[in-house]
Parts: sequence; C-alpha cells; structure tokens
Amino acid sequence: MKIMNEEISHIFEEIARLLEIKGDSAYRINANKNVARILRALPYEIKKDQLPKIKGVGTSSMQKIEEFLKRKKVTSFEKLKEETGIRQIITHFFESKGLGLQELKNNAKKRKIIYSRFTKPAKQLIELAGGVEPAKKAIDTVATWANSRKLDYAIETVFKKWLELDRLKPKEIVKKPFYLGDPMVFVESKKKWYVINKNGEWLQFMDKESKIEWKIID
Repeated sequence: MKIMNEEISHIFEEIARLLEIKGDSAYRINANKNVARILRALPYEIKKDQLPKIKGVGTSSMQKIEEFLKRKKVTSFEKLKEETGIRQIITHFFESKGLGLQELKNNAKKRKIIYSRFTKPAKQLIELAGGVEPAKKAIDTVATWANSRKLDYAIETVFKKWLELDRLKPKEIVKKPFYLGDPMVFVESKKKWYVINKNGEWLQFMDKESKIEWKIID
C-alpha cells in the first residue's frame, strides 16, 4: 500500500466533504474528489524529494500536496475544518439518527428542519468538549446508548449526560429461546430443555436443538 498517497487522498476527500457540508459549489467538491482518485491510482509513492507534475492535478492542489509533504498539514484544510465546525456537529448529529447530508439539506430547504435551531447547542458542545472531534465522539456515545434503548435524543442530551458519558453503555442485547412461539428454559441439573406452554406447564423438549428459535427481548 502506498501510505503517503492514501494519507493525502484522504485529506482531499475530507476537503470535498467539508465543502459539501458548507454548501460550496459542485465544481470545487468534485475537483477535490477527483484529485483523491488520481492520487490513489498513482503507480508510485509520492515523495517529498521526488514530486513530479501529476496529470489531472491543478496548481492549487499540487501546492496543498507539497505543503503536506513539508509540514504534515495543509493550512487551508485546517481553516476549513475550523469554519465548518458547527455545521460538522449538526451534520454528525443527524447522521447519528440515520439522516444523510443530502436529505438534511432537502429537509432544511423545505423547512422541515430549522437549521438555525441547532446552531447554538452545536457551538456550546464544541466549547464543552474542547473541539469538533471530541464533540462528535460524545454524540456517538449518547446515540449508541439512546438507540439501544429506543430513546430519542438531542444535542442537548449530550450536555445532560456529560458527567456520565464514560458510564453510558448500550443496552445489553438479551436473546431468549422459544419453540413454536412458546418460551423455553434449560434446567442445568438435568441438562435438559423444557418448553413452557400457554397453560404454564413445563414439557420436556424432544425436538432437535436446531429448531430452537432465539429472539431478542426488549
């Protein structure tokens, strides 16, 4: 694997993603995606002391590549991450609820989602978490915990659960055995399965164990 090519490609993909979140032009978004594809397809590893002109990669993009090779960072990318921080959090929050970026934009246009309503809590969460990435992780923790319990949640829920984030765990998935719709129990002392019928009677299970159906119980 050409590690450097992969690393730089990822940066251009992230730039494209952030431009999309920002609502930038399709031209700029696709241009960065195209650079990422070109870099991944290169037959050689990009090197600091051997950086030839890459076909299909423009001057601006080449400057970003050179800057990364020299400084391990791209200034314009860092600025873009900073200026889209609030939008990143709002987008991430809705993605945790299964709503993609395009659907989020469509709903915002139709006023089904009032985007500005989420701006303040998103900003507060970034300040509380100390950055965009920690804020995203906090949302993920709350989302996993809430979804496992079929609970709704908001960005504000992260504030309320902030002091117990490290203790929030997804609900344990419990599977119980059934046979033809009736619950079963295994008696350890007898090493046998029993089926509890609708009258509450315990009947010894005489079928194959492959016939036992395991169901998730909420």
